[in-house]
Amino acid sequence: MVLKKKILLWVALPFVLNLVFNVAFTPLQFSLRNNFLAALDILGTLGTLVWAMVIIFPYAPWIMYIQIPYLIWVSFATVLQLTITYLNR
Repeated sequence: MVLKKKILLWVALPFVLNLVFNVAFTPLQFSLRNNFLAALDILGTLGTLVWAMVIIFPYAPWIMYIQIPYLIWVSFATVLQLTITYLNR
């Protein structure tokens, strides 16, 4: 199935922000070793993912459905990072 509708900028915005948060996580966690910033970043990743899934549904529901494994993974990573941040306070 090909998307023939033009995707608006505000529909693409959460996907772009999710990518930025996702790329920023590794340097924050492992290079800077800043658990607090990494926790904020992973919350941003989770938030933008949910936002993206909600906003894309009216345009292409299948895109939302294929994001479900990523949502499960990011949810697990969020719990893990928040636990690490809490235990290392």
